[in-house]
Amino acid sequence: MRVSCHNLDRVDVTFDDEHLVANAGLMLPATLAQHLGLRELFDEYVELGDAAGRANVGHKAMTLVHSALAGGDCIDDADFNRVRAAGAAGSLTLRADSGFYNHNVVDACRAADVRYSITAKLYPGLKKVIEAIDESAWTSIPYFLEGAAVAETTYQPFGKKGQPCRLIVRRVRPTPGSQLALFTEFSYHAFITDRLGTTLELEADHRRHAEIENVIRDLKYGVGLNHFPSGRFGANAAWLGFNIIAHNLARFSSRLGLDGEAITTETFRRRYLSLPGRLTRSARRVTLHLPARWPWAERFVAALTHHRDVLLVT
Repeated sequence: MRVSCHNLDRVDVTFDDEHLVANAGLMLPATLAQHLGLRELFDEYVELGDAAGRANVGHKAMTLVHSALAGGDCIDDADFNRVRAAGAAGSLTLRADSGFYNHNVVDACRAADVRYSITAKLYPGLKKVIEAIDESAWTSIPYFLEGAAVAETTYQPFGKKGQPCRLIVRRVRPTPGSQLALFTEFSYHAFITDRLGTTLELEADHRRHAEIENVIRDLKYGVGLNHFPSGRFGANAAWLGFNIIAHNLARFSSRLGLDGEAITTETFRRRYLSLPGRLTRSARRVTLHLPARWPWAERFVAALTHHRDVLLVT
């Protein structure tokens, strides 16, 4: 009886190829990172003092970034855990959903000189305030549902603990199947804010905070923020920063080089990063050989050419 050539037991396996690389498509975001000077920025601004592992900060930081892009979701995937968190400067604004509707959050924003825009919970007292808004105060807005309008009034949230602030309200006609009280004409979405600007500008900007949900999902399941790997706050803060950089590299690589294609990090990784490659050297030039007939090869080359040619002059 002959053994089929397709019998996997007849396939020998050996780890002896010194020129084969996994995740060879990382060259695409790595080229972008190089032309942005990310490693040099780490070397210039991150100072670890006498801490162990303080040498070669830039190389170690970029190792973590590229590990996240390749799918690593813990520090052990890159075998490195030595970075100090950096602070943020400039004007800050908190845009948040109703989970942050709390006087402690607002007090913290005021103490830190942070502007806030927080979705309000529709408690009975707030509903009465909204019902008291004069009909002439409502202004129609472009919205995916007909009849949407916005109005503003002054409101003191959190009872005696709160301070008067702006209350901006959007109302929309209920969609079929909405679980609202009988004979309800509108559903209302309100938020409190101390920001400067017109009612319509602030309402539209606050509504855009919902877009962050897709970003958070991509950060959790596309890179490594599904969990934090350390019991130390500083290490977790650094981990957060590295993963955000990795996420942004994926987004910019897609938007700048792939005709603005809106894809998740997982899709970007599957199509453009998780490629086996072979490195060869000839006439002092290194060549990375990638799979023939790869479905997205043309777009990969176009994106790489764009990153090299355009960003090189910036």
